[in-house]
Amino acid sequence: MSRLFIELYLDEDVDVLVAGLIRARGFQAITTQEAGRTGKDDEEQLAYAVSRHKTFLTHNQCILRR
Repeated sequence: MSRLFIELYLDEDVDVLVAGLIRARGFQAITTQEAGRTGKDDEEQLAYAVSRHKTFLTHNQCILRR
């Protein structure tokens, strides 16, 4: 299988099962839990991903209140 040109860094808003699905297809993925970085804000997570040449994937949910 061809290798994805990026390696993914999934933050804690992305279900850890997604990492397993990505890996099952032969791609590289690491979660914040595996990196020991849970509880960090998105800015810190992005800086970590960039410093390790990984693409940052998040799935923040916004709740609109009226």
